[in-house]
Amino acid sequence: MAYTTIDDSGLFFNTKLYTGTGSSNAVTGVNFLPAFTWIKSRTTYSDFILTDVVRGVTKTIHSNSTAAQTTEAQDLKSFDSDGFTVGTNNNVNKSSDNMLSWNWKEDAAAGFDVLTYEGSGSLQNISHNLSAVPSLIIVKNIDSSSPPFNWRVYHSALGAGAALKLNSTAVKDTDAGYWGDTAPTSSVFTVKDSGETNNSGQTYIAYLWAAKQGYSKFGSWLGNANAANGGFIYLGFKPAYLLVKSADGVTEWFATDSKRPGYNLNYRINPNIMDAEATAASASYCDLLSNGFRVTYNDVVNEKQLYMAFAENPFVTSTGVPACAR
Repeated sequence: MAYTTIDDSGLFFNTKLYTGTGSSNAVTGVNFLPAFTWIKSRTTYSDFILTDVVRGVTKTIHSNSTAAQTTEAQDLKSFDSDGFTVGTNNNVNKSSDNMLSWNWKEDAAAGFDVLTYEGSGSLQNISHNLSAVPSLIIVKNIDSSSPPFNWRVYHSALGAGAALKLNSTAVKDTDAGYWGDTAPTSSVFTVKDSGETNNSGQTYIAYLWAAKQGYSKFGSWLGNANAANGGFIYLGFKPAYLLVKSADGVTEWFATDSKRPGYNLNYRINPNIMDAEATAASASYCDLLSNGFRVTYNDVVNEKQLYMAFAENPFVTSTGVPACAR
């Protein structure tokens, strides 16, 4: 059996950087038609903008906010065959700002699905199209902001008895109300009676990822509080993108990728807050390596750190050829 079925990860996930123009701007070079695009100004204190093909263009939600979905005609205006077009709003296209976008293609072979569902207020199963067990599920109530409805995150390393908040620094919540204390399967995931995952009569967006060897991985490590000799996390690929959160500590989420500005000085950005990109050398949280990453910050001893990672290329291709470090 081949090590991986995905030799060219850039056909399914891609970080695309662009410069804001202040006028309608067709961003190309993504290499596919995105199904989900997550945008942030690297320069300006501003919201993250999340758009997907299921809710439709101009339908905006923010990973840093509990706000309900709004219609913003000048945010992301279209998904295109090689990228997307943004309008005049500053959050997506402020003139001369350095902009960041993370883009995923919806494809069961690459382990990504996006869907909406209606809450019932009681235990229900939600069908998905991954044909594999999801390792990560991110859910948001898009109809209402009151009471505050946080983003909720299922991670396989936590299990179905706990959830994180994407928009918060908070530690994990251990409550069966989010996922019904029921692990997802290759066809469904379960929600129970939390208003943040299953309020009766309200609509939810869900993003689901399943791990694919050589392309994506979702796991955890225990902190050792040693930035000079941090842990090495084996992925089996050279990472193009990494999202990390402590499950046990009050910390920001942090994301890094191989495009900003490159390997082993990886400027972090925090999807739960509006801050601009941190560009000091001390903002580099990890070294991205040919087959994984090395932690270079003082994580807390024995605190569980969760991660989500996508490949630039696999450590070994489907034909058995090793990939080389940069």
